[in-house]
Amino acid sequence: MEVTLSKAVVEDAAAIHEMQTRAFLPLLEKYQDHDTNPANETLERVMERFNQACVDYYIIRNAGVATGSIRVVKKGDNHYWIGTTFILPEYQGQGLAQQVFTQIERIYADAKSWGLATIVQDERNCYLYEKLGYRRTGETKEINDKLTLCFYEKKLV
Repeated sequence: MEVTLSKAVVEDAAAIHEMQTRAFLPLLEKYQDHDTNPANETLERVMERFNQACVDYYIIRNAGVATGSIRVVKKGDNHYWIGTTFILPEYQGQGLAQQVFTQIERIYADAKSWGLATIVQDERNCYLYEKLGYRRTGETKEINDKLTLCFYEKKLV
């Protein structure tokens, strides 16, 4: 499996938006989080983020095929946040995400800490992040009676 990341440009926004919608639709149906789910995000919102100086989007490719995306936000000196990240459903469970995180940490080698949020009820994602060295901060945010976000941090110093 040859996973590569290519920095996206604003012209990639529509393709990222389409993949994001497809990737998050099953979660939207499961958790009914209509106001917060990335499947409901508009193309305009994705494009707004592209234009933020502190945001980088990457397209994830496996053997040259676009399989997902990761958004990195620079929060301050050497502190980064992993924003909307996804692998298309048909490519999940193949170890791609682990390779993506390894590459992102290499690209942002100056990072002293990383943060992210995920769904408490999504045990697979929680397991993945913990396996990658992320630790729960203890902070949570209830979105609805089916979904609660939990926050993770990885300190590198």
